[in-house]
Amino acid sequence: MRTDERRTPLEQEALERHREWRGKLSIDSKVPVSDQHALAIAYTPGVAAPCRQIAADPRLIDEYTGRWNTVAVVSDGSAVLGLGNIGARASLPVMEGKAVLFKTFGGVDAFPVCIDSQKIDDIVRTVRLLEPSFGGVNLEDIAAPNCFEIERRLSKTCDIPIFHDDQHGTAVVVLAAAINACRVTGRRIEDLRIVINGAGAAGITIARIFRAAGVAEILLCDSNGIIGMHRNDLNAAKQELAGWTNPDRKEGGLAEAMRGASLFVGVSVAGMVSTAMVASMAKRPLVFAMANPDPEILPEAALAAGAAVVATGRSDFPNQVNNVLGFPGIFRGALDVRAGAINLEMKLAAAGALAELVGDNLSEDYIIPRPFDLRVAPAVAAAVAGAAVKSGVARRPRRPEEVAAGARSLLGLKD
Repeated sequence: MRTDERRTPLEQEALERHREWRGKLSIDSKVPVSDQHALAIAYTPGVAAPCRQIAADPRLIDEYTGRWNTVAVVSDGSAVLGLGNIGARASLPVMEGKAVLFKTFGGVDAFPVCIDSQKIDDIVRTVRLLEPSFGGVNLEDIAAPNCFEIERRLSKTCDIPIFHDDQHGTAVVVLAAAINACRVTGRRIEDLRIVINGAGAAGITIARIFRAAGVAEILLCDSNGIIGMHRNDLNAAKQELAGWTNPDRKEGGLAEAMRGASLFVGVSVAGMVSTAMVASMAKRPLVFAMANPDPEILPEAALAAGAAVVATGRSDFPNQVNNVLGFPGIFRGALDVRAGAINLEMKLAAAGALAELVGDNLSEDYIIPRPFDLRVAPAVAAAVAGAAVKSGVARRPRRPEEVAAGARSLLGLKD
């Protein structure tokens, strides 16, 4: 915990602004209630009419209420940013911030739901009971391995999209960056030899999406070294990974894993990678050092050691891998076609659309769109909606171009 003396200027300003704001969200009515007739339409007795319609056909809830565009940002506070297990109350500023990003970048109305329990059963039951109020659920900052089971159980029992952004949002943006980094260096994504350092929620799901994209050679490392069948200290999620990663049955630590690798993905802690490790990789390697606030290796050091492309999670370096490039557009597309889930096809489509936006401007310092690129959410939404329709999870099929136009309208953008 920082004392006043150790706060950075940015932290001090953020503290002052949060005290001034006293919350980053407010409720703003879309409906003017200026006279008795307007009151009777918006509330009683007029409101009884849509209530009866929904009671007769629950599917009409998305036609008569704002549920279709409302997402719950759910957290138990067990893995908040770089702060760790700080609890539900301390996580609320982050969840409010996430809701702001949903609205700003995706036109999605989001609301924080911070649950004062870290028991899987409690979280699943709470979210399940809240389902009538929300068109989707964004799970946020829930520690592994609980996050996997919570998402699995909610996806099985809920009829709305359940999306753990720390897993899937990160994986989508990483895959998009890798697609374009391969273009820069003349590689095929299928031919990558990938090392992922950090086997929590993000690392495990990044491995899975790369596997779905056709990559066969993937190694994961945790704090005890390379994950594989030789290890007897693995939880269930890591045991599953051991069954299909590490095809050469390598043992050892991160240094051994990185020898000959073409892509390093870091979702761990600062300073884990040395220049010698980068130099031991394949010729012109790709280094995605995404630990925050300090990466596993600084870009200048990685480039000096031979890296061709470097990405981080920071805004003050080129190639920022930022989840805000993913989740607003992903939810926008899923909500617009009333998808019952956000499936693998939709995530792969999102990554492809994100990579495509870079276009002819591709370079070593520009492999992924920047967070304030206003084309991102409409393009991702359109791709996600199209994949939802093709894969059969859309309950209100719409053409991708309609979804893109709707997203631009919600964001106040001109066609």
